[in-house]
Amino acid sequence: MSTTAPNASSAPRGHDPLATLGSLPGVPDAVDSVRKAVDAVYGHRVMRRRSNEVTSEAALRAARGSAALSGADWALEEVRRRSDFGAAADALTVGAALRLTAEAGQLLSIWRQSPVRVLARLHLVAAGGAGAGAGTGDGGVAGETVGRPRLAGEPVVETPGPDSPKPLIEAPLPAADEVAGRLNGLSELVIAGSSAPALVTAAVVHGELLALRPFGSYNGLVARAAERIVLIGSGLDPKSICPSEVGHAELGRAAYVAAFDGYLSGTPDGMAAWITHCGRAVELGVRESTAVCEALQRGAA
Repeated sequence: MSTTAPNASSAPRGHDPLATLGSLPGVPDAVDSVRKAVDAVYGHRVMRRRSNEVTSEAALRAARGSAALSGADWALEEVRRRSDFGAAADALTVGAALRLTAEAGQLLSIWRQSPVRVLARLHLVAAGGAGAGAGTGDGGVAGETVGRPRLAGEPVVETPGPDSPKPLIEAPLPAADEVAGRLNGLSELVIAGSSAPALVTAAVVHGELLALRPFGSYNGLVARAAERIVLIGSGLDPKSICPSEVGHAELGRAAYVAAFDGYLSGTPDGMAAWITHCGRAVELGVRESTAVCEALQRGAA
């Protein structure tokens, strides 16, 4: 991980590096603000009777937001109505994002035991289900590279296809052996558990996967899906109605990259900036689902 980001392999036994991040300046306030916002939307009267509808809308909007960050900025109604996610890069990206939001909630129990296994599954789902030796999957990804961390010499193309957009994250790409070691360290942190707030853990998982780009494609979508899994599995957002992907998209690609640069820096200020940025994204996701609740209450949705 980055220079002062948590590192399971070097941490002394009993040390909780994620909890240390939770005490950085500004982070406790961000955690409190997120918790109050989440509690408020969970207390909405619509949630007592129609929470499944809110969850479905949140998933759709999360997929749209995550795809937008990866360069496929479709209108919500376009995402809602489309069933064809063919060969164009933007359509492949939206289709991958939709599949990931549908899959994330099914992987919670496995995540607590084997995060690396879940990440491999997420990549398999994003790439369209291509199996080993399958040639090319629906996502245009060579089958033998799908569902596993990249090997030495293998390229990374965020969105396969001839019209692939410029990647959002252009930081130096770690070597394959470094990726393997850091993924194992991240997995150890997740399995060991932490007293850190869910926001901190989710932000670190998200940031570390963006930094590593462990797969040959769709790393941004997988990183944001993993953040969603942490927020759901931690109990902060058990019904998955607070789509941080909506907030990340609303804050904009430039702000996302700038905040991620803080994570890469590994400095206390940089780490705090990334975590608080992720907190603002969750709050904006809450605002989106609150609007959905209000629309359902009025009979407008």
